[in-house]
Amino acid sequence: MNDMSNGGGDRRIHPGSGRRNAPVFPKGRLLKDDERTAVAELLGDRPRQRDLLIEYLHLIQDAEGCLPAGHLQALGAELRIPMAEVFEVASFYAHFDIVRDGEARPAPVTVRVCESLSCMMAGAEQVISELENGALENVRILRAPCMGRCDTAPVCEVGHRHLDHITSEEVLNAAKRGDTHPHIPEYTNFKTYEKEGGYSVLKQCLSGDRTVEDVIDLLSDAGLRGLGGAGFPTGRKWSFVRAEAKPRLMAVNADEGEPGTFKDRYYLETNPHAFLEGMLIAAWAVEAETVYIYLRDEYPAAREILLMEVAAVVEAGLAAHTRIELRRGAGAYICGEESAMIESIEGKRGLPRHRPPYVAQVGIFNRPTLVNNVETLYWVPDILKQGAEWFASQGKNGAKGLRSYSVSGHVKEPGVKLVAAGTTARELVEDHCGGMSDGHAFKGYLPGGASGGVLPESMADIPLDFGTLEEHGCFVGSHAVVILSDKDDIKAVALNLMKFFEDESCGQCTPCRNGTEKAVKLMSNGEWNPQVLEDLSCVMADASICGLGQAAPNPLRSVIKYFPEDLK
Repeated sequence: MNDMSNGGGDRRIHPGSGRRNAPVFPKGRLLKDDERTAVAELLGDRPRQRDLLIEYLHLIQDAEGCLPAGHLQALGAELRIPMAEVFEVASFYAHFDIVRDGEARPAPVTVRVCESLSCMMAGAEQVISELENGALENVRILRAPCMGRCDTAPVCEVGHRHLDHITSEEVLNAAKRGDTHPHIPEYTNFKTYEKEGGYSVLKQCLSGDRTVEDVIDLLSDAGLRGLGGAGFPTGRKWSFVRAEAKPRLMAVNADEGEPGTFKDRYYLETNPHAFLEGMLIAAWAVEAETVYIYLRDEYPAAREILLMEVAAVVEAGLAAHTRIELRRGAGAYICGEESAMIESIEGKRGLPRHRPPYVAQVGIFNRPTLVNNVETLYWVPDILKQGAEWFASQGKNGAKGLRSYSVSGHVKEPGVKLVAAGTTARELVEDHCGGMSDGHAFKGYLPGGASGGVLPESMADIPLDFGTLEEHGCFVGSHAVVILSDKDDIKAVALNLMKFFEDESCGQCTPCRNGTEKAVKLMSNGEWNPQVLEDLSCVMADASICGLGQAAPNPLRSVIKYFPEDLK
């Protein structure tokens, strides 16, 4: 009789196996010591908090060029969470590359070429085709959604470095050089901003020279609204959050992913301290214990700037009343929706929450949370310094305040246009963008990015403000204006936008997940069936959980309504 205890192993019964003489063996993948050591060294003395999961996934991705399965398992062990939970979060975000055991790692250099509307209008498809045909052995070419650089289209990202007005030759040369680090533009740093009078309003708030009630009243009288898309009155939002029980938190939505939108990036990369001062005033007003800045991963230069300048603010003692945490997105447009952003801040998949309750009541870690957009906070110091009337009187056509319109498409001078709220698309083209590009005639425009709908040139004299476009089935949203010309195929424009929504749907609800996919198939079949597409649009708009699915049909519906001649 063979003695199994003598070199042969112990044949004990595996608990719960229901089988006698079943050998003991560990279930699943075995974690190796070198994997555990590598991840532990990457994390260093950083806290092992569950909400930092996405930050630590970025650490691994940046160090390894991917997410090896062993490192994911080791990260789960470090954070004491199941391996399956780590995998489900990592697989949700587009910028993470999971590599399972036995699989080849991706190429050392990844080139992401934007295929969203403004870039496609500028010739991105030809560049992508040339890159795919002439790609280097160690370079991976990927199609990517909007990168927030629509005014310099077509664009791409080589590693973490953006290139503007690209040609395939320039992109491949940058990849050969390994030119993958972000370019930091010139901007107003802490020393210069403070020397020019910056942070004086924050100091008045912290010293008691200004009261919270007076600050909120001033912002309300000025007509400052949420400029991320919803347009909710800022003063009222601050009051709602302040009325909730402590402890309270704050989140800054810097996940500017709407195709056609790039104003927040502009302010973060030119004058970050105006935004930071506004943010710190807001945190003081609602007594937020912690402020989370959620910045999209497509803005690496802005991230480097914020890391440096937030450190300078903290060192100067101007953030003693709160704690600032910079959180990095990972390639998910849905995280621009405030509840999905909060889920991501908590280290989870960015799935929108059902509401009510609203985030002002139950937000980050189930605490009352103030959520504001970058540009909204940017205006706070100036309004408090120069008065409500100064800001409110800047508007026109019944609107209040100044607005930053992101203008791209077929105009001679695209870019961020700081003009009066209520400015029309025609005025933007003719008075602020140098007119249409040579050889192009104004045909239509997107008044509010991908989800804001499409209007014809004959309706270009409508003031672009909250509440002025809804009767036409459109909205101004984040004030992203894309100008179309007679050279554009309007059906192709709508299809490009619907493909974006299909790719970016989080998949949580059936109307959006299946609706966008079905719409793309129907729109790709040459001749459209308006009634079938309208029925599908109704289901998506009425039954989707969040704004992505609810707004996805807007371009489709408006093209059918306002461009019937283009459907033939």
